[in-house]
Amino acid sequence: MSDTWTIGIIGGSGLYQIDALEDAQWIRVNSPFGEVSDEILCGRIGDVQVRFLPRHGRGHNIPPSEVNARANVDALKRAGCTDLLAISSVGSLQEELPPGQFVVVDQFIDRTKTRASSFFGTGMVAHVSMAEPVCERLSRMAAKAVKKAGGNISADATYLAMEGPQFSTRAESHLYRQWGADVIGMTAMPEAKLAREAELPYALVGMVTDYDCWREDAAFVEVSEVIAQMNANGDIARKTVEQFIAALPKERAASPLDTVLDFAMITAPDARDPAMLAKLDAVAGRVL
Repeated sequence: MSDTWTIGIIGGSGLYQIDALEDAQWIRVNSPFGEVSDEILCGRIGDVQVRFLPRHGRGHNIPPSEVNARANVDALKRAGCTDLLAISSVGSLQEELPPGQFVVVDQFIDRTKTRASSFFGTGMVAHVSMAEPVCERLSRMAAKAVKKAGGNISADATYLAMEGPQFSTRAESHLYRQWGADVIGMTAMPEAKLAREAELPYALVGMVTDYDCWREDAAFVEVSEVIAQMNANGDIARKTVEQFIAALPKERAASPLDTVLDFAMITAPDARDPAMLAKLDAVAGRVL
């Protein structure tokens, strides 16, 4: 395992660039899992290598359901990433999480329906644990970075991943609150699952743009209001990335998540599909 950091930043709505990158250049990384959302902006901040991928593409031209999370995570692995920090705009399902608040997510409820959610399949079957779906180490550092960037931060949030692109019905919004969800978004799943399969420790910072429609006395969510809050959140998000990277230890200690595939493979070696194994060369090459 590498003892140096190469941080992959997945930018969501409101974070489309990182101004602090030095020696930055956009590089296309091809994936056997299809089209990556965009080229990857490769550079460094100080001595730390950084790989930035805008989840929706530059100009935000890819809707949530059509983001190819498999290709994105695979490409970031191919680009040498050791860890992933994802930034996403979210709606709030709790009164104490107002627009402008930042949250660090520690659990997910996956309500997506149409997206490929695994690198593995017929010909190479594997099962990874998602009981603790994010990296505690990265999440702790991300929370500290938001504070240093001047943002208000809440930890241990549960993220409800919905299909979209439409926003929730009011009945759904009330149901998700009963389930214990704190924020709602459209992109963190299956991204977090795929990061785990790729042995990439993953943390997610959510930027609250609006209250979801559960508040009976409030107007419906309007895109114009979301965009305005996204822009306000964006400056803190960029500073958060800079603070996060500046605070990284000089050496990267090994994470238990670096080797989750040691215990995940179930297909017998003589039954494995060579074509499937070829596609998995970056994601699972360490164990294949």
